[in-house]
Amino acid sequence: MCAHANTTVRMFGCLHTYRKDHGLEPTVTVTIEPSGCTALELANKLELPLDKVEAVFVNHLVYSLDHRIQPGDRVAFIPTGVPGPYRLLIGIASGKSGKTPSN
Repeated sequence: MCAHANTTVRMFGCLHTYRKDHGLEPTVTVTIEPSGCTALELANKLELPLDKVEAVFVNHLVYSLDHRIQPGDRVAFIPTGVPGPYRLLIGIASGKSGKTPSN
């Protein structure tokens, strides 16, 4: 079976800047194996500074980095330092990442 790039990944905020500063694209299309991978594994593959990654959007919901990403998912990494009120709006309450409370 031939593997094709199948998942679009975006980096926000300082992660976007980090990638640009290192000559890397801030939006990439990658291949995710049928068995999937964790957001942490993907962050490592994309050479993101893990101390600057707080959470990940997967298909418009916020998760921690242990969330499993599947082929075709829409992914965006969220940097640390999101201001207080916005943390609640996107689902990063009290410093905890995980599936948004509304779902």
